[in-house]
Amino acid sequence: MQLPYELALGLRYTRAGRTTRRNGFISFISGVSMLGIALGVAALIIVLSVMNGFQKDVRDRMLSVVSDIEIFAPGGAALPDPALTLAEARRNPAVVGAATFISAQALLARGDDMRGVMVRGIDPAHEGEVADLGSTDHAAVLQKLVPGQFGIVLGQELARALGVVAGDPITLVSPSGDVTPAGVVPRLKRMTVVGTFDSGHYEYDSALAMIHQDDAARLFRLEGPTGIRLKLKDLQQARQVAAQLAGSLSGDLLIRDWTQQNKTWFSAVELEKRMMFIILTLIVAVAAFNLVSTLVMTVTDKRADIAILRTLGASPRSIMGIFVVQGAMVGVIGTLGGLALGLLIAFNIDVIVPFLEQLFHASFLPKDVYLISRMPSDPQRGDIVPIAAISLVLAFIATLYPSWRASRVNPAEALRYE
Repeated sequence: MQLPYELALGLRYTRAGRTTRRNGFISFISGVSMLGIALGVAALIIVLSVMNGFQKDVRDRMLSVVSDIEIFAPGGAALPDPALTLAEARRNPAVVGAATFISAQALLARGDDMRGVMVRGIDPAHEGEVADLGSTDHAAVLQKLVPGQFGIVLGQELARALGVVAGDPITLVSPSGDVTPAGVVPRLKRMTVVGTFDSGHYEYDSALAMIHQDDAARLFRLEGPTGIRLKLKDLQQARQVAAQLAGSLSGDLLIRDWTQQNKTWFSAVELEKRMMFIILTLIVAVAAFNLVSTLVMTVTDKRADIAILRTLGASPRSIMGIFVVQGAMVGVIGTLGGLALGLLIAFNIDVIVPFLEQLFHASFLPKDVYLISRMPSDPQRGDIVPIAAISLVLAFIATLYPSWRASRVNPAEALRYE
């Protein structure tokens, strides 16, 4: 099948054509534009994939100790009917796990050291339904929480700050004190450290302590659990499921999903992603608009060809189409090359980064500084498709003015000195 002559000439002009010095220079500039678009697209894909990977990794670490959804009574009071609320929550098809808990603030003292902590009373038998315990060691530690023995599991950073290890005694100071003739006296309880956990997130490892739910109820003088933690099939649906539960649960209850618990952090990450997208898109824009100079020089070089085509009956629209095809081909090839390069690196970054670290004898992510020691990557279609579309649109826009100029060439003027 024969191609339309606009497309055929556009593809021909994309190649080197005549091997003159001037034409060779134009082809070089065209190649630089193509390479710039490819590198810009690849940089966008790699950076956004790495940011997605960091976000996913940190989010997963948070969700090892934070619930997908929490249901709790106002004011930290006990739930009016925990069994009914549990049954109603489990009816939602998106819920795959549920467990009651007690949440309260307290002080932990060890000698002269004292730390404010969030104490979470859990049911070890059901905690695995709602928490990613990470390893069998963590699950075994939680099973050491036996009601009546007042054992406590501390975050690894909290245990380090207090200087305690498994088997050491520690004092828990409850804010709900005892009333005596001398006034309100804080309630003190001697606890035994039975183990530690490491979620990989400093905020929780340094300020969270877990005890058995029955012991928590006795210490904080509660009649039952203060909330219910839920695990979902798809944590990305947390907001929708929370809205559904708000309309289906009985009683005056509050519902909070994981995005609300860490709203500031996730908002900051989304803002950083948006800004990086804008900044790196400018790189693609610069490369795309290099096409303007390329096509302007091509139009100048091809004035005689344009004039001949016009005298043979080619319309201004056809002439414009020839140079739009040429510029668009540069944009398409550059975009496809950038997609291939970006995805190749993004999907193999766990191999590339260790190789570079070994080659340069450097550590890009020191374990003692960052939460993670490997470079994560999570390419997402929601990022890649807009990147490709924007690159193609910018390349197309860049072709319009030079192509319009080509369509305005006067055949008589162009052929005067030929």
